Amino acid sequence: MERKVIIISGATASGKTTLSLKLAEQLQTEIISADSRQIYKLLDIGTAKPDKAELSRIKHHLIDCIEPWENYSAAQFEKDALKIIAGLHKANKIPVVVGGTGLYIRALTGGIFDTAGTDPEYREQLDKLRIEKGNDCLLEMLREVDPVSAEKLLPQNYKRIIRALEVFRISGEPIWKLQSEHHRETRIEFMQFGINWERQGLYDRINRRVDAMMEAGFLEEVKQLLDMGYDLSYNSMNTVGYKELIRYLEGKYPLAEAVEAIKQASRNYAKRQMTWFRGDKEIVWFEAGGKQDLDDAVKSITEKL
Repeated sequence: MERKVIIISGATASGKTTLSLKLAEQLQTEIISADSRQIYKLLDIGTAKPDKAELSRIKHHLIDCIEPWENYSAAQFEKDALKIIAGLHKANKIPVVVGGTGLYIRALTGGIFDTAGTDPEYREQLDKLRIEKGNDCLLEMLREVDPVSAEKLLPQNYKRIIRALEVFRISGEPIWKLQSEHHRETRIEFMQFGINWERQGLYDRINRRVDAMMEAGFLEEVKQLLDMGYDLSYNSMNTVGYKELIRYLEGKYPLAEAVEAIKQASRNYAKRQMTWFRGDKEIVWFEAGGKQDLDDAVKSITEKL
């Protein structure tokens, strides 16, 4: 018999956290975060982690688990999430997975392909090229051989770009094609739902969220991380918001311009997220626009269980 797992996905600032909390409370269950940035300790305001009150309402997993200097992969997420899911199923609870990291959700629902082998010498060459010419150079290289993967990545995702180039060099195939052919057998029924906003409505929410982050002390958070030695050489810091504020602190542009850059980068990220998720035909979408919409979504999801 298949055991159920609910997945809530969608763009940044779409209301995933609010919906997941309502749903978890009604089902008396726990939440598993599928966010590649919220897993880091100390990166709080800029990653829009649930606040202390929200964390006290419902137990959350895979938030504040690793230090900013550590790396964490989709394959590791798959392993950790499945272990947590097994424990919740044993306790007769239906886990609620929530997050906007599409690769994590794909790894969980279908398994992650990571068996193409490695070419350390080639990786070293690519990393040297990145240091000399920048992340954009690597993304352009990937676009020439694997435009599908390149379209889903940003320059700061240089580790994933290097891996995609490495896989192509080893196998002669795009990494997305090999991933699509890889399938993991599971006895879990993944019920996927997404929150969809009209574009301008979502962009307005993103802009307001960035303003709220700044008022909550985002700049001070970045200063503290820099004082601790965490800079853009760490994967965790190559995150929307942190990068722009670090550049402001380096004197690259005024604070007002940095804030606008964060808003633009966040809107661009949201657009890429929705492109990714709309490609998944398993997702049932809910149209958002008000509190009642979330209540209706909770009712609709629970009726499907």
